[in-house]
Amino acid sequence: MSWSNFESKHKVGDVIDGVVTGTVPFGSWVEYAGVTGLAYEQTLPVGTTVTVRILAIDPQRERFSLEQV
Repeated sequence: MSWSNFESKHKVGDVIDGVVTGTVPFGSWVEYAGVTGLAYEQTLPVGTTVTVRILAIDPQRERFSLEQV
């Protein structure tokens, strides 16, 4: 899915399932349909599928923030 498709189909508050692709000191990267968002301050096991809620979408930077539900 391209960023523009993601942005047109999803909004803040949506719940999606993604795969954890990496961790950094400030959170975990979660990939969903080819786009990646950050679950801030959450250390999640790499390679697992997680259910997350979209907290914020930044179209200028093509980023989105998540929290595990």
